[in-house]
Amino acid sequence: MPPNPYESEKLVSEYLLFHYGSPEEILPPSAPAGMREALGFPARTCARFRGNGGRGLDLGCAVGRSSYEMSRTCDSVLGIDFSHAFIDVAKALRSGPAPYRRLDEGRVSTELMASLPDGVHPARVTFEQGDAMNLRDDLGRFDRVHAANLLCRLPDPDKLLRRLPGLVFPGGELMLATPCTWLGEFTPMENWPDGPTLDWLHRELDADFELLETADEPFLIRETARKFQWTSSQVTLWQRR
Repeated sequence: MPPNPYESEKLVSEYLLFHYGSPEEILPPSAPAGMREALGFPARTCARFRGNGGRGLDLGCAVGRSSYEMSRTCDSVLGIDFSHAFIDVAKALRSGPAPYRRLDEGRVSTELMASLPDGVHPARVTFEQGDAMNLRDDLGRFDRVHAANLLCRLPDPDKLLRRLPGLVFPGGELMLATPCTWLGEFTPMENWPDGPTLDWLHRELDADFELLETADEPFLIRETARKFQWTSSQVTLWQRR
């Protein structure tokens, strides 16, 4: 089995920059407006929740920015990710800034520090390593569940969808975001949706959830000073029936 790329120092650094980097640290001076509009993705998806939430769950939390963003309006937040390296640095940020290296080109890199944004409540946030397809039985229920850019990275995403009704209180909210980039290296083709991803979500979720909102949210990941990934994620907000 190939090593998990999400345990590598390279991707930890890319995601720290993606989650916590300032516009000046991420963008070149010549960046077009569309690149700037794609910044702050973890904060933008969390801002689509309506009202306040008591207990929050962030699945596929990566290096933790969305979990910390949920702490603005939740009494407690649990962030879960499959990557041990992502969880380790998300935990470390509770105590203070975390150093990392931004790759610029070749052997050239820049030392940066990731820091939590103002207004979040780190004392409300806990993290643990876990598998979104095989979550522990005693998680309980949540008022808000957030899963961004996770579904199309799971070997069997239906396992998570089947678990979701039991994770959300009646009246609670579920936020799913996916760029629908179905790839065989992550998800075997037999486990892909057989049509548009939104149609598949309706078939799987409509019995237990009402769709409140759909939107497209761009996001930007900087690989080097001259190479960026610009992607649009399909965001859906659901309410538990």
